[in-house]
Amino acid sequence: MARSLVDLLTTHASHQPDRTAYRYLVTGDCDGEIQDISYGRLARRARAIAGWLQERGLAGSRAMLLYPPGLEFISGYLGCLSAAVVAVPGVPPQGRSQNHRALTRMKRLIADADVKVILGGREVIAVLGAMAEHLPELADLTCVVTEDIPDEAADSWREPDLTADSVAFLQYTSGSTSAPRGVVVTHGNLMDNERAITERMGHTPDAIAAYDREMFVSWLPVYHDMGLIGPVLNTVHLGVTATLFSPLHFLQRPERWLTAISRYRPHTTGGPNFAYELCLKHATPELLDGLDLGSWKVAYNGAEPVRAATLRRFAETFAPAGFRREAFYPCYGLAEATLIVTGGSVDAPPTLIEAARTGPHAGAADAAAVSSGRPAPGTTVVIADPERQEERPEGEVGEIWVSGASVAKGYWRNALATRETFRARLAGREGRFLRTGDLGFLRDGELFVTGRLKDLLVVDGRNHYPQDLELSAEMCHPALRPGCTAAFSVDGGVAGEQPVVVAETIPEAADESERITDLIRSAVGGAHGLAVHDVVLVHPGTIPKTSSGKIQRHAARAAYLNGTLAAVGATAAR
Repeated sequence: MARSLVDLLTTHASHQPDRTAYRYLVTGDCDGEIQDISYGRLARRARAIAGWLQERGLAGSRAMLLYPPGLEFISGYLGCLSAAVVAVPGVPPQGRSQNHRALTRMKRLIADADVKVILGGREVIAVLGAMAEHLPELADLTCVVTEDIPDEAADSWREPDLTADSVAFLQYTSGSTSAPRGVVVTHGNLMDNERAITERMGHTPDAIAAYDREMFVSWLPVYHDMGLIGPVLNTVHLGVTATLFSPLHFLQRPERWLTAISRYRPHTTGGPNFAYELCLKHATPELLDGLDLGSWKVAYNGAEPVRAATLRRFAETFAPAGFRREAFYPCYGLAEATLIVTGGSVDAPPTLIEAARTGPHAGAADAAAVSSGRPAPGTTVVIADPERQEERPEGEVGEIWVSGASVAKGYWRNALATRETFRARLAGREGRFLRTGDLGFLRDGELFVTGRLKDLLVVDGRNHYPQDLELSAEMCHPALRPGCTAAFSVDGGVAGEQPVVVAETIPEAADESERITDLIRSAVGGAHGLAVHDVVLVHPGTIPKTSSGKIQRHAARAAYLNGTLAAVGATAAR
């Protein structure tokens, strides 16, 4: 039985060396330049990088991976695993215009992980050299362009003695509510989560054969857990083929994703809710006429709140192109559990629970709670009272706690945070649990995620989820960008906590700022019975987000209080 992805890569390279493991759409277009790499070639490159690392005595140390979108990251990552070097995926610098926040994050990761070597693409390593004055940490590091490592270095490779407890990589959290922390993911965690993804998403031998091993299309960033653990590593786990392209190319033209699905006809592909919204904005009759989405079996949706309205509108809009509502696959996961925790049912539509709401802006179909599915095999999910550390009855909202072999070892060199997050005890249950910090409830064995524990707004003694306020705001005017609104509370003095809404709007709507602001107030007031303290409309791309696209409400709140929001219009409470 395979102990690691290294073992599986060796098996695939031996049994199907010429099979394409990954193809990369260089321009994002199916008719543009395409690069591909076979399993035989992938194993050779991974071993060459591993051999280079082993020759320098780096086994057990940390290597930061800084690559532009492309295939070289995969060789570097698997090279680290093959050398028993702990991989640390990072966001590559963008040149001299690299913003201060990204540079600060890179410095923090290098120091926190005690990185010894940086592996990257040629352009990235050149950019690092130009940034040396801002990164004095580089003086003590070895930076190597892995493309320049010769194939012959593979001849010196020695298979490492990996166990289930051996550390595979550090997945730094995206920091939606706190500073990034390095999640310690072992080879055992990886293998268990890949098995869970395989089972929950129906990646059976029969399905693989039916799709002629064309299983994935993905534009998701590979330095983030959703893009890495899912389409990239499950490909190696199964020995199938994945088609990849850059997140930037998707954002520039979302229809590229749908065109790639139509061309390569994969079993599984997906993204956060905003990706489906972007596709809806570009759904022209001409695009629909040229698409065939009938083979799309698993359209996963996760990493941010899954909107019932998005599912409904997407299914209706793309039904003429063959998309089936049953393909939608809401799921829930987090880096601390390697990735997937719960997932939907293949060939069954998502379970919705209509919310009991009133008001002109809260249609039941749009406000319905969407199930994130059932726990993966071997994974236990409970809803806990975080204060009493007791299990809550079915249907009651509490903190989502998780246990199972996919739950990571803890946070890198952070014993206190590890004890608080990974070592929770639950009355009447054996073993330890991971505290996710997410809120939700269970119904008939399915998980419904409702929000973040630390993001709750408590106004006049009532709890409000920011996601609900954000959805109500976004739906009130087409100029408001989906997934680009932040709701939070501020101290209103004797009035107590008061809600604030910050929303991105398109530049063309600048003259309508006052009207949009009034509509947001009306929408939130009508749907939630809240008088909004302030509404701030900001320029596109300025709402603080994590590397995975999650709204950083705490950062947005701080910018609001500091007066540093890129406002295009605001109306203070009277």
